[in-house]
Amino acid sequence: MFENLSDKLDSVFKKLKGHGKLTEKNIEDGLKEVRMALLEADVHYRVVKNLITDIRARSLGKEVLASLTPGQQVIKIVNEELTKLMGSQHEGLVFKGQPPVAVMLVGLQGSGKTTTAGKLAVYLRKEGRKPYLVPADVYRPAAIDQLIKVGSQVGVPVFPSSADMNPLAICQAARDAAQKEGCDTIILDTAGRLHIDEALMDELIRIRDAVKPTDILLVADAMTGQDAVNIAKSFEESLDIGGVILTKMDGDARGGAALSIKAVTDKPIKFIGTGEKASALEAFHPDRMASRILGMGDALSFIEKAQEMVDEKKAQELEKKLRKNQFTLEDFRDQMVSIRKMGAIGDLIKMIPGIGSSKQFKNLNVDEKEMVKIEAIINSMTIKERINYAIINGSRRRRIADGSGTKVQDVNQLLKNYSQVMKMMKKFNKGGLRSLGRGLLPF
Repeated sequence: MFENLSDKLDSVFKKLKGHGKLTEKNIEDGLKEVRMALLEADVHYRVVKNLITDIRARSLGKEVLASLTPGQQVIKIVNEELTKLMGSQHEGLVFKGQPPVAVMLVGLQGSGKTTTAGKLAVYLRKEGRKPYLVPADVYRPAAIDQLIKVGSQVGVPVFPSSADMNPLAICQAARDAAQKEGCDTIILDTAGRLHIDEALMDELIRIRDAVKPTDILLVADAMTGQDAVNIAKSFEESLDIGGVILTKMDGDARGGAALSIKAVTDKPIKFIGTGEKASALEAFHPDRMASRILGMGDALSFIEKAQEMVDEKKAQELEKKLRKNQFTLEDFRDQMVSIRKMGAIGDLIKMIPGIGSSKQFKNLNVDEKEMVKIEAIINSMTIKERINYAIINGSRRRRIADGSGTKVQDVNQLLKNYSQVMKMMKKFNKGGLRSLGRGLLPF
């Protein structure tokens, strides 16, 4: 999402670092470009004005101008100010009172509320809570059926509401039902409208006053830019929301909403939607997002994703195999599946400090279909073939190609790459993993 902004800020900082010593003119010229980059990213103009004022005041201080690395000092200041702008630190959900407690999702139609309800349920379950989904949108056709389907897919119970029921009655009855199910958190998927109107707000206020949710989250589409900020302001004035979930952060919007919402509404972004998968909901960390924007990567988020998917015992076993050069095609297939579960490879690479922003990897085009092809080829092999690739002769290669829906040339290429990597690992055991990635993966 922030790619254009990141590129422009990177260009500004390179110019600043190119000066041996910074002057007021250097800094003013740089700040003009930063200002334009932020405005083009659809950041609210008042937010930009205040941000530039704060950056200017700190950048013209003695600690920067007298520094041995003034350009880097300015980058540090921009990083800190961007972090402060977005809220300084992650703010989680509020859980108060006797369970089951209620978390209320509000927003306009098309913002991704129902899908987000399912993602939030998956997130809360990882945190050790027992969520219960409540379809309270009786107006949008198939809204109830959609949440029931989502609940079924992620394995979370759903309150059996119907379109002829009253939304307030649904939310009130759901608490008793959740208690019987042994759930401690109910997620209310309330109705939206195509635009904000009095009837919508009145209904949401009645639900809030009757159910008394511990947290009210606005689900807003990041692709709508400044509209998302205006929508957040309207909901905040009527409902006193606790925070925001920005959806579609993996899209190609300019990112102004993420940088503006906290400053305009004084309410934090608590989560961001980063894809279509049920697991594609991340806690929002302002410091990590600022690092991503400035091309510094996001190592902590990368590590957290890896820890979710990697079994420590299996990782230790894999390390032993690598040291003994016993890394089989079956091991490779299992590792590739784990990596794919973490998310899009291109997005993961961008999180790695020093790599994601480099020219070599910035325009990297990872063909996920090629990874699916490799997985299919390995799956078409017998266990003996995966453990000992040397037994795979011509007839076996034809059988594997037919079974995986690929060509014999594809099988040959995979085996050739694997053979070369195994030879390299014998010579350079420490560098084996890096070589393995280059040799087998499609990039």
